Amino acid sequence: MGKLEKLLQKIKNNPKQVRFDELDKILIRSGFEKRQPRGGSSHYYYTKGPLMISVPYRQPYILTTYVVAAIKILERMGEDD
Repeated sequence: MGKLEKLLQKIKNNPKQVRFDELDKILIRSGFEKRQPRGGSSHYYYTKGPLMISVPYRQPYILTTYVVAAIKILERMGEDD
């Protein structure tokens, strides 16, 4: 099991304690493109084809709803492959 799979498993096991940089790393390595906010927005947008997710930058941990949504998108991508 590689580092990326271990990090994804860690996030699935405890979605309440996920840092922004951890989720960012998984999404980018999964092929998503990141757009940074403009005009004072805290949201980062990740897109890959028709898939899109918005994740607000928050310290120390991202809200669970955004983590769960990202996990669902990543799992859907795995099913399509």
